[in-house]
Amino acid sequence: MQKLVRHAAPVLCALLAADTILAQRGTDWMTSGYDPQRSSWVRSDGKISPQAMKKPGFELLWKLKLADSPRQLNTITPPALLDFYIGYRGFRTLAFFGVSTDKVVAVDADLGRVEWEKNFGGGGAAGTLPCPGGMTSAVTRPTGLLYPTFFPARGAGRSTPAKSGVGAPDAGAVTIKPESGIARRPAPASKKGATIPDVYAARIQYVLALTGDGKLHSLWVSNGNEPDPAVQFVPAGAHTEGLIAAGNNVYVATTNGCGGVDNGVWSLDLKSKSVNRWKAGGPVAGTFGFAVRPDGTVFVAAGNEVAALAPGTLKPVASYKVNGVEFTSSPVMFEFKGKDLIAVAANDGRLLLFDAAALAKGPLEMSEPSSSPKYEVGSLTTWYDPAGVRWVLAPTSNALSAWKVVEKNGGIGWARGWTSTEMVSPLPPVVVDGVLFALSSGEFRTPDITVSAAERARKSKPAVLYALDPLSGQSMWSSGSAITSFVHSGGLSAGGGRVYVGTYDGVQYAFGFPMEH
Repeated sequence: MQKLVRHAAPVLCALLAADTILAQRGTDWMTSGYDPQRSSWVRSDGKISPQAMKKPGFELLWKLKLADSPRQLNTITPPALLDFYIGYRGFRTLAFFGVSTDKVVAVDADLGRVEWEKNFGGGGAAGTLPCPGGMTSAVTRPTGLLYPTFFPARGAGRSTPAKSGVGAPDAGAVTIKPESGIARRPAPASKKGATIPDVYAARIQYVLALTGDGKLHSLWVSNGNEPDPAVQFVPAGAHTEGLIAAGNNVYVATTNGCGGVDNGVWSLDLKSKSVNRWKAGGPVAGTFGFAVRPDGTVFVAAGNEVAALAPGTLKPVASYKVNGVEFTSSPVMFEFKGKDLIAVAANDGRLLLFDAAALAKGPLEMSEPSSSPKYEVGSLTTWYDPAGVRWVLAPTSNALSAWKVVEKNGGIGWARGWTSTEMVSPLPPVVVDGVLFALSSGEFRTPDITVSAAERARKSKPAVLYALDPLSGQSMWSSGSAITSFVHSGGLSAGGGRVYVGTYDGVQYAFGFPMEH
């Protein structure tokens, strides 16, 4: 193992490409919103399903204190996940958390114990509510840009020959993913298909983190080792959202004007270390910052503008401004009838639908208002059901609102679906293999910026996690009183049979079906 560490020279851009294997297969939660399109939709899962949720057994598996104190309202970011990593200590299912005090923590997600920690200095002095400082963007794993495919997670036997978990000399262990089962519905073939490489190929794997000083860190998933110096990506003090690494490029959004940094989107070329920036005309909307099309085009909502930016260079390709509104969510991207569509929420409570290839023509349709005016939606969730109906889910001030994307009047538009029972400041939900997980965050929200973080925390209530039928919004399960604090932002993360919730008091919760240890 020592020999491996000495000779494993990390050529990061090549290894980023290698890690697209898992992303294309649609299995691990790699980045904020699950994938670069920000769908928050885990296509398949080995344990969670509508049938499984009808039976008893889904429960709190473990909780773990990861942060001592919040920075304003920020504490723990939703994790990036890695199932079935095989290292020198055997099998591991790892979850990688960002802590607001500039710390990355890897947790053995099966056992609920810390695998390793990496502290980058504490994050400096506490800031303000819009600019808390420290680590604000969730950590990420390198991902591919294709729409994730349905990948079997349970059912029949293994369809490929077994292969050793030991790679070539000095190459390290390999990562093995489950290879069994039948997906309930195949995903449509991508127009931008690519050859999927061998999932069993040996490679070094990384998790990436952006600290409050604006430096990008690349850490080995096995032990948190940082073999190369960190790269200055954005100016110190920036409030960042939506960190994504794909191919040779890393992207992140800056918002709220924190540290005197312009609002916009930034890209880092891992080969040349050059940085490009697109300056926004207003605050970048949403908790995920932007969405990325499979061809690499970046779509961002800022102020009243939706803009398309060229891969890497971030030069404007197209844009559209909507008079009289400000956007309140990151864009979510999805396929529909051979088109790449974008949905984004506005501060008048409506959802806007765009054709990504004809952005400058304006929205295909605006929905009826579904939330209170000026409510910060954060992000949207999209999935399609076994019948092939495309759904978009949006948090409102006190419930979840579900919409269908349909063909209407010779074009494409919205049809109202359902509205959930009442929740307190719900966060963007996730869909896991046909089950919708929604979080009543419990947070006391107010637009009055003079109300301190301490006062907001005092007025907040404990969060509650729900499992809903995504076709009707009916409740299937509730966490009850298991969670004892509220959740500020960032939403949920899910995969490997578990759903993760991180609370204001620095405690991480994992819900799922118990396994034998």
